[in-house]
Amino acid sequence: MAASYDYIVYSDGASRGNPGEAGYGAFVMDVRSGQTTELSGYLGRATNNVAEYRGLLAGLHYIRDHGGTRVLVRADSELMVRQLQGRYRVKNPGLLPLYQEAMRLLQACDAWKAEHVPREQNKDADRLANRGIDEAHGVRPREEDP
Repeated sequence: MAASYDYIVYSDGASRGNPGEAGYGAFVMDVRSGQTTELSGYLGRATNNVAEYRGLLAGLHYIRDHGGTRVLVRADSELMVRQLQGRYRVKNPGLLPLYQEAMRLLQACDAWKAEHVPREQNKDADRLANRGIDEAHGVRPREEDP
């Protein structure tokens, strides 16, 4: 249940080419106030899995810096979520330091949970990950429909 968490972070990564031009996104909701924060950035050339972790780390750093202690992570990367849950080992040496940093941030919380969600429930984070790539190339984000 989301109400028992201070923050919910929806995270995503995008890589056009995999590896290719990559960006990350995190859509962070402060459950207490209802305020949302959008985080995105450009990574240069990276794999989709690296971009996924970068989105998560952006959200976790934001939460840590804003005093969050109870965190619900939602992502559409089944690999990343299962690694965080301890169901999959991290075999890729390029992902290991990202995983370790994520676990350090999560374990510093009083409570946390990671859950896999369908892509349809992660549209904001996906939009932000693609924005990270587009803005690096001077593409302005399209206005949202009212």
